[in-house]
Amino acid sequence: MENKNIVQKRIDTVRILSVDAVQKANSGHPGTPMALSPLGHLLWSETMHYNPKNPDWANRDRFILSCGHACMLQYSYLYLSGYDVTLKDLKNFRQLHSITAGHPEYGLMPGIEVTTGPLGQGFANGVGMAIAEKYMAARYNQPDFKIFDYKIYTICSDGDLMEGVASEAASLAGHLGLGNMIYYYDSNHITIEGDTDLTYDEDVAKRFEAYGWHVQKVSDVNNLGALSKATKAAQNETKRPSLIIVNSVIGYGSPNKHGTAAAHGSPLGEDEVRLVKENFGVDPDKNFVVPDEVQNFYQKAAKKSAEKEKEWNELYKNYKNRHPDLAEEYETITSGKLPDGWEAQLPTFKADENMATRKASGKTLNAISKYLPQLIGGSADLAPSTNTNLDGYTSFSAKHPDGRNFHFGIREHAMGAVLNGMALSKYLIPYGATFLIFSDYMRPPLRLAAIMNIRLIMIFTHDSIGLGEDGTTHQPVEQLIGLRTVPNMTVIRPADANETAQAWRTAILHTDGPVSIVLTRQTIPILDQKKYTSAKALEKGAYILSESEGKPDIILIATGSEVHLILEAQVQLKKINIQARVVSMPCWNLFDKQSAAYREKVLPKGIRKRLAVEAGSPVGWSKYTTDDGDVIGIEKFGESAPGDEVMKDYGFSVENIVKRAKALLSKNE
Repeated sequence: MENKNIVQKRIDTVRILSVDAVQKANSGHPGTPMALSPLGHLLWSETMHYNPKNPDWANRDRFILSCGHACMLQYSYLYLSGYDVTLKDLKNFRQLHSITAGHPEYGLMPGIEVTTGPLGQGFANGVGMAIAEKYMAARYNQPDFKIFDYKIYTICSDGDLMEGVASEAASLAGHLGLGNMIYYYDSNHITIEGDTDLTYDEDVAKRFEAYGWHVQKVSDVNNLGALSKATKAAQNETKRPSLIIVNSVIGYGSPNKHGTAAAHGSPLGEDEVRLVKENFGVDPDKNFVVPDEVQNFYQKAAKKSAEKEKEWNELYKNYKNRHPDLAEEYETITSGKLPDGWEAQLPTFKADENMATRKASGKTLNAISKYLPQLIGGSADLAPSTNTNLDGYTSFSAKHPDGRNFHFGIREHAMGAVLNGMALSKYLIPYGATFLIFSDYMRPPLRLAAIMNIRLIMIFTHDSIGLGEDGTTHQPVEQLIGLRTVPNMTVIRPADANETAQAWRTAILHTDGPVSIVLTRQTIPILDQKKYTSAKALEKGAYILSESEGKPDIILIATGSEVHLILEAQVQLKKINIQARVVSMPCWNLFDKQSAAYREKVLPKGIRKRLAVEAGSPVGWSKYTTDDGDVIGIEKFGESAPGDEVMKDYGFSVENIVKRAKALLSKNE
């Protein structure tokens, strides 16, 4: 048994590193890293399986710091364990272009599994990571080979558990029996405003027991024996997710600020830092001190953990020999490649009927899913309405972890965050669906998906006032432009069934950030692929769908269900000797990425008269219509009535488009 003083020295080294980094930055959160250093010590020295030299090892345990403000705890242990993090990086905490950002950022530092910061998100991301492990294990493990058996270790805080998304995700995790999740709840009773009794006095243990979790309590985080015992019990619990409630004192070791809000979100101050160091028995005049024996200990622990990867590699080698077909499939999806021939399964729709794009999406999804085992997902209790059920496949559940249909329940916020966790597995292409209006409930995870630039597909149906009788509360107006303003978010609003099939093709091929496909509830015409430009041109974001017979007098631009209106308007304008070019523009940012020559071809600078038509907010369209153009959009909320009546009343008719085009052409003549 090791000398307690030696162990304490290791733990206190991280406490002081955290204090020094926050103090040097004059910004940050020192209190929680000081409190939870014993837990970090347990995780990185004996609990988790990881390899600093190969942070993306497939069967590594995943660690999530849901209370991302405590990131100096994670940064310190990643540095000590031998990840590609230096002491200089710790000294550059919260500085410009540093990898040690103010909250953990995926892709910025090795060992960071997910971007956290907005409280509750990391909690829910872990549920998605646990689902990914269960699915991969069910699909690829064999009785003689357990290829996937990693666990999700998460630290969450009082603030995390106050957020509604954590409740949604915890309920889902308990229902699914995700026994590969081990969460540590840091119960320190402090938030920025003071003691949690200002707002929060529920019995967390009973709450999580009601969710179906395995719950334990550790009265003092400094009791490593109790922490270790609880962790082992959680590891042995395979039928339920585990919550270990750990009591801690924020700012532990600070003589004047421990246990107070003053230790939460601000540097301790030079004088208090000196007192902390004196309290831990180190030289108060030295900063960022890491004793060699401490560094050596954690690097030795990391090397021991890395041996697990060597064992796994040998296991996988034998697995590949025994199960070559499964191994080939696994290697294909983990390499980022797509199976040969999947694009050939994309349907082509004939122009002999009207079809809602949500229905076309469902047909496309089912056609390609058979060839893409990594494509899994579901909806927030709206599969019949969003057409997102995969026919012939079972539902994911505790009994059927190989199921490809997911039922997230009426939990849009959690659905988004869980999908992010699934995407972060790097094996899967997850999708989720709800009505476009409810994308508002999903803004935090959608934004985080875009920040992380991860591969995620969202299907948003019922895309406009055209949905009709459900009325104002369900008719989106500002949601389209809201999604378009998110950096790295690709938003596609297809014009018909064939553009919808191509939207799915584009989304599957798109690996650089999340994609939102926006679809109609109402039926709309299927455009004749022989008469008009092929829908495959959707991949360019915008294209000339129908050219005028002579030089265009005006360019008509639209997305989604309004495209067929501008095609009809083109015909009517021709009758009065006005030549109109029709441009379908399903995706702004894909068009913006095209060459200047292509963009000039579609929207020539010499043709200044342009009319954009979209059943949503007109904000942003001026970029494409120019100062001499106009927009038919919506700047008020909708109404409850049959969809075609609402659309006509709001100006989305051939007659109004012709009228506005004529007015635009007569302007400044």
